[in-house]
Amino acid sequence: MDNYLLQINRVNKSFPGVKALDNVSLKVRAGTIHSLMGENGAGKSTLMKCLFGIYTTDSGEYILDGKKVLFANPRQAMENGVSMVHQELNQVHTRSVMENIWLGRFPGFPPFYVNHKKLYQNTLDVFNKLDIKIDPKAIIRTLSVSQRQMVEIAKAVSHDSKVIVLDEPTSSLTEVEVEHLFRILNDLKKRGWAIIYISHRMSEILRISDEVSIMRDGKMVDSQPASALTTDKIITMMVGRELNNVFPPKTNVPGEVVLKIEGLTAQYVNLKDVSFEVRKGEILGVAGLVGAGRTELLEGLFGLNTIKSGRIIKNGKDVKTGKAKRAIKNGFAMLTEERRLTGIFSVLSVRENITVANLKKYKKLRLYISSKKMEEDADWAIKTLRIKTPGQKVQMRSLSGGNQQKAIFGRWMLTNPDILLLDEPTRGIDVGAKYEIYQLMIDLAKQGDSIIMVSSELEELLGICDKIIVMSGGYKTGEVDPKTTTQEEIMTLAAKCV
Repeated sequence: MDNYLLQINRVNKSFPGVKALDNVSLKVRAGTIHSLMGENGAGKSTLMKCLFGIYTTDSGEYILDGKKVLFANPRQAMENGVSMVHQELNQVHTRSVMENIWLGRFPGFPPFYVNHKKLYQNTLDVFNKLDIKIDPKAIIRTLSVSQRQMVEIAKAVSHDSKVIVLDEPTSSLTEVEVEHLFRILNDLKKRGWAIIYISHRMSEILRISDEVSIMRDGKMVDSQPASALTTDKIITMMVGRELNNVFPPKTNVPGEVVLKIEGLTAQYVNLKDVSFEVRKGEILGVAGLVGAGRTELLEGLFGLNTIKSGRIIKNGKDVKTGKAKRAIKNGFAMLTEERRLTGIFSVLSVRENITVANLKKYKKLRLYISSKKMEEDADWAIKTLRIKTPGQKVQMRSLSGGNQQKAIFGRWMLTNPDILLLDEPTRGIDVGAKYEIYQLMIDLAKQGDSIIMVSSELEELLGICDKIIVMSGGYKTGEVDPKTTTQEEIMTLAAKCV
């Protein structure tokens, strides 16, 4: 007899203008890692959010450990043994790690008395069990994205759940941290937990999964043992067609130098004496481990960090830094790493999100904003980038992660930049949408735009970039040619002590 811990039967869910889930069924065994795959917008996260009590289903049922359940909210779900680590982290940034983990479950007699000593010890116990080296008293906002991700995983484990859902858990983790996570998951699996693992990384899926289910356009395509699948087979089922190449042909031809960075050093963050050149129509990759200074470099160029010394020379002229508004005026655009925190305005409409960086263009007589022109520009971005959305007026948060990313691309394209700063542009995006983003980058480079791209995926940097600089400890430690270098050479430079 199959030991199904969770059964999802014929679930349907619609939002205004779109059917997100169409008669979806799924069975998950105890003591297994069951991966859920599909393109952005396929319905994976929606299915899990219905389980977790964030959304209410239109019809269908969830059966947990033989009992029919319908959770009204996430707290109910967690109290009944279901935890979820979201792709976009939901944390209280001004509070400590231990307060975030035990929020709503403080020992003592809250709100009158909280036993902070026990709170600290309880957190240490969970961290020791998972071999996590983070100070429980550290403020969340001081942690790196990868550390915050590990805190969320620890929080899920602290509930002693039967089912844990991980939505793109490795999107912000280094290779070492990924290995650490896999050790944790295998340990939980041995204890009889059912783990639902949502990811777009094929190599991870085939390595760690016992079973794989694939969704497309709100429907369940198939469920098979991981051992019976290949990368090509998964891609074909995901996109409904064969995808012969992961990367588009590189048809851009870099020209003369348009941007020179000389000895760039930041005042308060980890960026020290960095120099390099970018050519017109070139895609420059930035590699390095977490904490290497990659994001700090882009933020320095975009005016988000205070520059202590060094020069930014564009087209032979020094560019003043210090304000994002000034950077935009000088032809820079930046797509940030944390889409939800610093990229989108979640409660504003898709139209407002696409046009927000270009509002001056829509002013009429300094009295009002032309909604007609905003509508035209938003429509252009939606059609050009093939953004899946029920309409321009829906809230941005209702779109899938990949479609939110495309909308942000559209926002910056409308400002007509010639230097694009992209921080993890394909983070949490499926293979089909990645290809579209890569093609967009190459098309922009062909038009003469220059792109500086940070990525933690070495295969991506090697496949799309014309040149790669490597960083470690805030310094540039090397510059390599993607045509002749290897992943091993890049990792050696990334681990170099300066």
